[in-house]
Amino acid sequence: MHNHAQQSIAKSNTITSFTQGLQLYNTKAYAAAQESFHRTKNNASIGAQLQAEASYYDAMCAIQLKQPDADKKVLSFIAEYPNNRKINEAFLNIANYYFANKKTARALKWYLKLNRTELSSERQKEVNFKMGYSYLNANNLKLAKKNLAPLIDDIKYGDDARYYYGFIFYKLGDYEAASAIFKESTETNSYHAEISYYLLDISFKTGKFERCIAVGSKLLTNVNEKLKSEVSKIIGESYFNLKEYSKAIPYLKIYKGTAKNWNNTDFYQLGYAYYKQKDFKNALDNFNKIIGEKNPVSQNAYYHLGECYLNLNQNAAALNAFKSASKMNFNKNIQEDAALNYAKLSYEQGNPFELVSDVLQTYLKTYPKSKAYQEINQLVVSSFIHQQNYKGALQFLSEKKSKENNSFEIEISLYRGIQLFNDHSYQDALPYFIVGKKSTTKKIKERSGYWEAETLYRMQKYQEALDGFLSLSTAKKSKEIADFADLSYAIGYSYFKLEEYQNAGNYFTAFLEIKTISDALKFDAFLRLGDSNFALGKYKEAIASYTKVVDKYGLDAAYASYQIGMSYGFTTNQKAKITALKKVINAGSNSNLKDDALYELGNTYSKLKEEGNAHFYYNLLLKNHPKSIFTSRTLVRQGLLYFNADANKEALLKYKEVTAKFPGSPEAFEAVSNAKNVYINEDTLDAYVVWVTTLKFIKISSSELDDTTFSIAERKYNTGELSEKTSKRFEKYLEEFPKGAHRIKATYCLADIFFKMNKFEKARPNYAYVLKEKQTEYAEASLNKLSQIYLQQQEISKALPLLERLEQEGYVLENILFAQSNLMKGYYEMETYDLAIVYAQKILQKEKTDAALLNDAKIIIARASIKNKDFITAKEYYSQLQKSTTGSLKSEALYYNAYFKNMEKEYEQSNAIIQELIANYSNYTYWAVKSYLIMGENYYGLKDIYQATFVLENVIQNFSEFNDLVIDARSALSAIRKKEEKINASTIQEKKN
Repeated sequence: MHNHAQQSIAKSNTITSFTQGLQLYNTKAYAAAQESFHRTKNNASIGAQLQAEASYYDAMCAIQLKQPDADKKVLSFIAEYPNNRKINEAFLNIANYYFANKKTARALKWYLKLNRTELSSERQKEVNFKMGYSYLNANNLKLAKKNLAPLIDDIKYGDDARYYYGFIFYKLGDYEAASAIFKESTETNSYHAEISYYLLDISFKTGKFERCIAVGSKLLTNVNEKLKSEVSKIIGESYFNLKEYSKAIPYLKIYKGTAKNWNNTDFYQLGYAYYKQKDFKNALDNFNKIIGEKNPVSQNAYYHLGECYLNLNQNAAALNAFKSASKMNFNKNIQEDAALNYAKLSYEQGNPFELVSDVLQTYLKTYPKSKAYQEINQLVVSSFIHQQNYKGALQFLSEKKSKENNSFEIEISLYRGIQLFNDHSYQDALPYFIVGKKSTTKKIKERSGYWEAETLYRMQKYQEALDGFLSLSTAKKSKEIADFADLSYAIGYSYFKLEEYQNAGNYFTAFLEIKTISDALKFDAFLRLGDSNFALGKYKEAIASYTKVVDKYGLDAAYASYQIGMSYGFTTNQKAKITALKKVINAGSNSNLKDDALYELGNTYSKLKEEGNAHFYYNLLLKNHPKSIFTSRTLVRQGLLYFNADANKEALLKYKEVTAKFPGSPEAFEAVSNAKNVYINEDTLDAYVVWVTTLKFIKISSSELDDTTFSIAERKYNTGELSEKTSKRFEKYLEEFPKGAHRIKATYCLADIFFKMNKFEKARPNYAYVLKEKQTEYAEASLNKLSQIYLQQQEISKALPLLERLEQEGYVLENILFAQSNLMKGYYEMETYDLAIVYAQKILQKEKTDAALLNDAKIIIARASIKNKDFITAKEYYSQLQKSTTGSLKSEALYYNAYFKNMEKEYEQSNAIIQELIANYSNYTYWAVKSYLIMGENYYGLKDIYQATFVLENVIQNFSEFNDLVIDARSALSAIRKKEEKINASTIQEKKN
């Protein structure tokens, strides 16, 4: 009894909880209601019917509270209570809930589960309408029409159903039916504005443009902002289709676009309307936003964009637009005309993406019946020459044999040879000049002969070069051949290198009679004329020539001053010699002749018996130039001075210093011999014997055999017999006399033989041995040759210390210049940019430097400054190089000057420089392509989106061999497209596709 009472109380409480839950549910307190329904569900003492009710309302609360498991609760209710009378109601409630929250796809899923026969007539109409609308949202027009059709005359749903029903026919393109349905709507219909718009659009789509303009103009005063944009678009396009472009423009501009974005067609229509008004600037601003699609609109847009660029004198940009239009075949006439414009502009402007010759030949192959065929055909060879692509021209001509082409081939061989010569590829250049000499045109034949001789000279084949120059000497009066202006100079140098000084002097004299020569060549010729007379013993004439140079360059003419001094010395005018040599000592700090001058001053004062002055200058040399090649000689000379002055102790100190510092050198042997005289004079010969036995390089008994063995090998060497047999003789001497008196010279001669026989691996250790002996007369040549070997074998780190030593110890100007120029290049290669700049500046400070070497110095400074991020200096030197160079250096200079203009946001000026590069130097492909990355930035800065994307896309498509540039182009293109997605819907669509 007691238990039964408790059960009754519990059941009563549960029913109460359920009732409270219903009350809360009906007042929309869904969270509190759900708690009550949970308690009811979880009480097992109640019946199944109440639990089912609680489960149903729990699911309904979950729907209202937007709980993520609401769907599952409904499905769970259905699974547990499949026969419950509220299942259909559950489906309807959850479907209506999602529909009200504009989640029509989810609503449709639940509507489809309904048993519609259980619904009342009104409920069935409601479901039909909502399902029809949901199908319309899902673009299932067929089922949408099926559900909405029965409702178009319904009192409650008729207006809405009729509007959507008409809209379905509109979407299906059945404008007649749509129009009929829309027109049934009353003026009071809530969709009146939308219906008016669709009726207007139907008129447009059926070609009733005048009506669209008339109706649309009235409609504009009564529609919201969104429809105002759409109506304006219809009016604008109607005027456009009626070719009333000036009237179309203001309406087309009002249009806001889909989701506030225009597409390519929108930009095209406004651009074309401006184009027809000859407003090319505004037309261009719209056409150039059309990117990312290939269709008839794009082809038309790119063609007219090209014409806009032409009318605005932007020919390079026009080239790109015509190329894009020529790649599309939607309109064959436009395609062919665009291709013709592309071909002509490529020839006129240059083309970095394709060889101009290839563009022209492609046009001829594609359009063999074109009226412009002959015109384009004549441009092919010219294009090769214009682009300096002489290699390509020769290949083309070799495949198109004819008498006319054969003549062209010979002439272009000359140009190809000069091109290779300027790139220092002398061996490769030579055959082209030989071909050029076959020309029947006097000018081409003679020029080829001149350049052949110049090439042979650079290859150190001086006799062959001289023969070539002399054969042209009768042509030097041909004023139209500029190359011949320096012919006497070239002949003079050839004779000079062959040591035929009389002939050399004659030609240098003839050259100096020319009034138009540059100062650099003029005073270099005076130097060589002086050297020629000096070698001939004509010291008075030599002094006259050297004085010309000193008068021009003052203290900077150290070599000329030194030679004046030496010349006076040979004329026994010792005082004048001293005066000249002192000028060398007082020369700039960069002079390498100071130790030479000090040594000669000491010698001169010694001859004049002014021992004090002699010692003063000798000591100055030893103090200031301890690594000079004259150090050992100076010590010997001082020893002799002391000996002659009966200062035997001081003399022995000097001789012993020589043997200690320069053991085995010729001066050391001389010092030993002179020291013997001192010991004899002192009557201490025993001390001499003791001292000599401590000298490892002295073997008294073998000295005569030493001299004889060496002289045999030396005789062969001096006669120019540089053979394996001669090298064996020196090797024999060094094997028999490893510490012989002539071992240094023998080792040098052996190295020299190997060097001239191109046996560099054998030459290397011998040159190195000579250099271990510090200052010898063979050190300078050894430094030069061994550093050449290291440079040739790309062992730059080994070459650098030798070049530094050569610069400091060198006497021959050419050797010093060689050292400095290669130190400049070597330090750049080793990424020691500051030192590279230091040596480049040294070269630029020289007055008589070859123009090519000056440009080498400038490019090193420019490149090193870029690496150091010193853009001010880099800009200065690239600007100079742009004016003074050709070929690859010119293209590099143009690139960087365009780069600097881009940095300064001078986009148009930057593009102008790039156009010069492309027009004249596109044969240097890397710089041309690299410049296009800058051009892409320039165009984007100028808001020309089409050109910006065009150039970057073409880099990616055409230059996979330059992977670094392709990566940069992809990055830049991606950045542009991300920005453009915000304003051009077609860009977004292209990305999706």
